[in-house]
Amino acid sequence: MAELATIARPYAEALFKAAANDLNGAQAWLEKVAAVAADPQLLAFSANPKVTDAQVYDLIAGVAQVDLPQLAANFLRTLIENGRLNALPEIASQFRNLKNSVGGLADAVVHSAFPLAAAELADIAATLEKRFGRKLNLQTQHDPELIGGVRVVVGDEVLDTSVKARLEQMKVALTA
Repeated sequence: MAELATIARPYAEALFKAAANDLNGAQAWLEKVAAVAADPQLLAFSANPKVTDAQVYDLIAGVAQVDLPQLAANFLRTLIENGRLNALPEIASQFRNLKNSVGGLADAVVHSAFPLAAAELADIAATLEKRFGRKLNLQTQHDPELIGGVRVVVGDEVLDTSVKARLEQMKVALTA
């Protein structure tokens, strides 16, 4: 995975610089195209030596159902010609991180044992923003294995206050 991140970084940085005037628009089309490019069947199709780069581009643009600006079209064609289509989801992720860092934002995933109400999520968001010192874009995931509590992932930081984590800590303490 580190190799893919290394490949994706220069593409993400170049796109970030080129799309500086419209970062939100670039992120929108990039997310759609990256979702299409993540499909294993599309990657297999693009790896077929009988398929031309133009056919791969037309397929992606058609499936994504988005009107690609000239920057997007050139970027996508460059990735296809260089055989880097498999790096597109990672490029989108790194682009999002670059955009978030400029705006003082971070993506966060809140894993919860139970579905969270909007008021609970707002309280959690306020607490987490104080804890991490930045504005967070929260996404929630239901994870019944946690038994109770929440597990929050912000970038490479993890805050685990779940019952499952506490039980694991107690198990380690008792067996040590």
